[in-house]
Amino acid sequence: MGKSRAEPLETLPMLPPLPGWIVSAPSETPEAAAFRSGAALAHLGQAMASRDVPLALWRDRLALTAAENCAAMAGRREGQGALRDALHLTGPGDDPGPAGRIARQWSRAAARPVSVAHLVNTLDGVTAERIALCLDATGPTPVDCAAQVVEAVLTDSPRAEAAALILADAALAKALGATHVLPLLALTLKPRDIRLRDDDLLLACHRAAVSAVRQALPLAGDLARAAARLRAVAPKLRAKAAGRAVDLFLARDALAPGALSFMSDRAARRLCDRLVDLGALRELTGRDTFRLYGL
Repeated sequence: MGKSRAEPLETLPMLPPLPGWIVSAPSETPEAAAFRSGAALAHLGQAMASRDVPLALWRDRLALTAAENCAAMAGRREGQGALRDALHLTGPGDDPGPAGRIARQWSRAAARPVSVAHLVNTLDGVTAERIALCLDATGPTPVDCAAQVVEAVLTDSPRAEAAALILADAALAKALGATHVLPLLALTLKPRDIRLRDDDLLLACHRAAVSAVRQALPLAGDLARAAARLRAVAPKLRAKAAGRAVDLFLARDALAPGALSFMSDRAARRLCDRLVDLGALRELTGRDTFRLYGL
C-alpha cells in the first residue's frame, strides 16, 4: 500500500459557515431578531472554542475593524492602514492622534481578560463605577445586556461612541461566558443605530450581532489556515528565538520588526522577509520602509 498523502493546508481547518436561514430574511420584531442573533452567537461559539483558530489574533484583527468603524462615527476617515501605522509606528509616549487613540483603546480592550481594572486603564475618563455597572448588565439575552450598555453610556455621554461600544461588547462577552472582548456589535452598528432607544435599539443590536458573526466567521477560518501555514514552516526557521516571534505573530494583527525586541534589528527584518518568502506572512503596508507584517 502507498503512503497516504497529507491534506493540503489550504483545506484545513474548516469552520462551518453561518447557516443561510439565519440571514435569509430580515428580522422585523425583537423576538424574531433575538432568535436569529442567538443562533448566530451559538454558531460563533464553535469558532471561539476551536483550537485551530488563533483567538488573540482574531480578536486583535476584529478590534482594528471595530476601531475603523468607531473612528468613522467620530468623523475620522482613517482606514485600517492608517490605524495600523498609528498603533505600531508611534513612539512611546507620543500621541497617535484621535483615530489612533480609538484604535489603541480597542486593541488594549481585546488583549486582556475582561475586568473593571483592565477597562479603567483602557478607557480614558470612564469611571470604575460606570464600568462595573455595564459589566453587571442583565437581560433575557446577551444582546439585551449589550444594548442596555449602549443606551446608558450614550445617554450620559452622547459623543463617547467608542467607549459605549467597547463596554457593550465587553458586556456581551461576559454574558456569553467569554473571558475576553471579541469585537462584534462595534463591527456593524451604524451611527443612526446607536442613536435609537428602547426596542428600536435592541432590534438594531440583534441585527448587528448577526451581521457581525457573518463577518467574523470567515475571518476566523482564514486566520486558522494562515496559522496552520505559519506553524508548518516554523521548523525551517534557523534564527534564534524564532519560536517566540512566531508566537507573537499568532497573537497580533501586525508587528514591526522592531517589536521583536528579543532579536537584533537585522535578524528581525531577515526573519520577517523569510516568512514572507515562505508564504507564511504578508507585508501589510506596501512600503519599502517602515514595514508591518502579519498573517
